[in-house]
Amino acid sequence: MDPITIALGLAQFVPGLIRWVGGDDAEAAAKVADRVVGIARTVTGKEGGADVLAAIRADPALALQLQQAWLIHEVDLARQETRQLAEINATMRAEAASEDGYVRCWRPTFGYAVALTWTATMGAVSWAIVRDPAQAPAIIAALVNTSPIWGIALGVLGVAVVKRSHDKTLRP
Repeated sequence: MDPITIALGLAQFVPGLIRWVGGDDAEAAAKVADRVVGIARTVTGKEGGADVLAAIRADPALALQLQQAWLIHEVDLARQETRQLAEINATMRAEAASEDGYVRCWRPTFGYAVALTWTATMGAVSWAIVRDPAQAPAIIAALVNTSPIWGIALGVLGVAVVKRSHDKTLRP
């Protein structure tokens, strides 16, 4: 069994574990899964994932020990997350306080640039398909090849918008 599967099996005994394993960041989820599986192995004294799960299911005292051990570790994870958020917030506050207008406005500028680029791209694609419908499959295939670029741009834009919206709600 892989660590994520084992961790999801352990989630029934460890409240809040799913928060750390079920996120979008697969790498972070894998690290947390490895940690919780390691804790479970220490608590049960078993090595295999199936053995760990079986031992915890069979003995409520082991389930309680796992919960207690995980809570100690979860506090550390929460501290790491708090430090990361503090860094992000400090960066955003520095941007907002900057005397340089562009530094203060880079997020909206980036948003408008992405919107303009997307509109131009979709307009050009639509025009090309209407003009020469026989080329539609090749045009759409070429457009699909731009997915990684758009994924990155829209991901950055999404973070910028969400964080900016969050900042605005925190203002007095």
